[in-house]
Amino acid sequence: MENNFLNYLTKQISKEDFDLWLSVNNIIIEKIELYYDFCISLLIRVESTYLGDTNDLETRIEMSKEDIKNHFRWCWEKTVGQFKKEQINFNLEGEHYEYFEDFYNELFYKQENDKIKKSIRNFFRDVFDIQKTFTQSDLDIVLTIYKTLDKNTELNVY
Repeated sequence: MENNFLNYLTKQISKEDFDLWLSVNNIIIEKIELYYDFCISLLIRVESTYLGDTNDLETRIEMSKEDIKNHFRWCWEKTVGQFKKEQINFNLEGEHYEYFEDFYNELFYKQENDKIKKSIRNFFRDVFDIQKTFTQSDLDIVLTIYKTLDKNTELNVY
């Protein structure tokens, strides 16, 4: 059992198996790139507008749970609106919203370790980098994010 878990985390998937995995899961490379752009756009907005993080006690703003919830909601709506201008419609509500709200609550808003907060960008870069070699664990993360966003997106490009 322990060996299976270790393989799940570390054994690299061959390029042929990766291509098969893409096909079996109906994953389109261009959508992977689109969802990466969405994740990074949301991250940039969250990081650049959040007022609760500073080491300077004079300027530090204490944010309540409600403030954090409102901040994330505002960032989400602005990011969705940005993509809507490009005829890419992400639903405002749904499991994708809940997924990212939970993700940011745990890894950004509640996170006291700055290294972890700053690693979110690298996390998304790694998750969506189709040039790298994946493990099964990596593929499961890609699939979760991809399917969650895909179910809640409508593309109006002609």
